[in-house]
Amino acid sequence: MKWVTRSHVHVDRVACPWLIKRFVDNQAEVLFVPKSQVEKVAKETGAIPFDAPGVELGHHEGRCSFETILLKYDLKDPALLRLAKIVHAADIAQDIDTDPTARGVEAIATGFSVLFPDDDANLESQFVVYDALYAWCRLQVAKDSQS
Repeated sequence: MKWVTRSHVHVDRVACPWLIKRFVDNQAEVLFVPKSQVEKVAKETGAIPFDAPGVELGHHEGRCSFETILLKYDLKDPALLRLAKIVHAADIAQDIDTDPTARGVEAIATGFSVLFPDDDANLESQFVVYDALYAWCRLQVAKDSQS
């Protein structure tokens, strides 16, 4: 399936493709287009739009797009829910200090954008970061359940 979002990826637009490819659609093809072209490209290609203004899989009711995708696809893995808190805090500027790891994730996203201005290369490089964060979240959730 094709998915489409805004170009110039940052936290949510890296975390969402990671979530989609790992837990929703492992054959996903993600298209990056200017914000003004998301709706047009979605209609022309049948791609599912995400993390863009006015789309179903975007920011709604205080949630970032990652959280909206979790809800839409009924993903309830406790480690994903923990990761969602990190992504939310790193993506929503006024919530940056609601999670102790958010500033680090935001800094990493900024650094990767400098190193890899091409969105596809950026995603490819950052997926390992989200794999590692997810592994850490799994350990945290397991540790918390033993307390």
